[in-house]
Amino acid sequence: MLQLNKKREVRLSVPSTIKKNISGWMVMVPSLILFAFFIWQPLLASVRLSLYSAKGTKVIEFVGLKNYIDVFSHPDFFPAVRNTFSYTIWSLVIGFLVPIILAILLNELVHAKSLFRVGIYFPNIVPGLATVLMWGFIFKPGKTGVLNILLDTVGIDPMVWLSNPKLTIPLIVITMTWKGAGATALIYLACLKGINTELYEAAIIDGAGIWQRIRHVTIPNIRNLGSTLLILQVITVFQILYEPLVMTNGGPNNASISIMQLVFKFAFEKFDYPKAAAVSVIISIFLITLTAIYNKFNKPKDM
Repeated sequence: MLQLNKKREVRLSVPSTIKKNISGWMVMVPSLILFAFFIWQPLLASVRLSLYSAKGTKVIEFVGLKNYIDVFSHPDFFPAVRNTFSYTIWSLVIGFLVPIILAILLNELVHAKSLFRVGIYFPNIVPGLATVLMWGFIFKPGKTGVLNILLDTVGIDPMVWLSNPKLTIPLIVITMTWKGAGATALIYLACLKGINTELYEAAIIDGAGIWQRIRHVTIPNIRNLGSTLLILQVITVFQILYEPLVMTNGGPNNASISIMQLVFKFAFEKFDYPKAAAVSVIISIFLITLTAIYNKFNKPKDM
């Protein structure tokens, strides 16, 4: 009798479980369909295209890994990979802490909070191309560049800025940080608003100053969010394209060419779509692997 009752309970629990989950699946299905259509279908199509020779986008003949071999032997490939890693490292050095600092400052403000929120978010609503062109004029070499004009007023000689291979990548990263830091700062600020105020009150009672509160209360509570935004920033910067394309066109002497710019050159300058697809697949494999490794060794910590 006990076994029969258990079987009945199992039979009854299966339909009830399906009924509970079906509403969640109904909500997820449209997003899954869009994700498959806009992400997985193009990715699989790129994998297929990278294994063939083609005339335009028309597949002609299966060539195996020939496109990948040609890409690795291309003189611009390894400079592009090296520069892309440089962009990523510089973005972490320059751009990762800026939103956190802005969010903490906004959180500590007493007056005019709304004004400063609008102020730091404003660069994010400026179109990306307009931002790049504006900073291109600011960093323009010679006496006509905005920054050089300002330096001339204090007696400093004009500098070449974007024409200097050592400065090109950091200056482009500064441009990216100026545009994107405000939006990320507001995400951190929303996280800070969710921190229990009793923690700050207890810290103040214990005699903690602002730096002690930031170190022992603020930073531990935004660590999980920071970990997520860190990998998202790496993925985004690794796909940098229009900033170096517009500001320097990959120069001087390939000093700022990115791997996505190499995709652009294969696809829209040489119309060699299989090689462009091969580079795209290489980028995808690297980012997927990096994300998997990062998630394995950086599991969120419960507060």
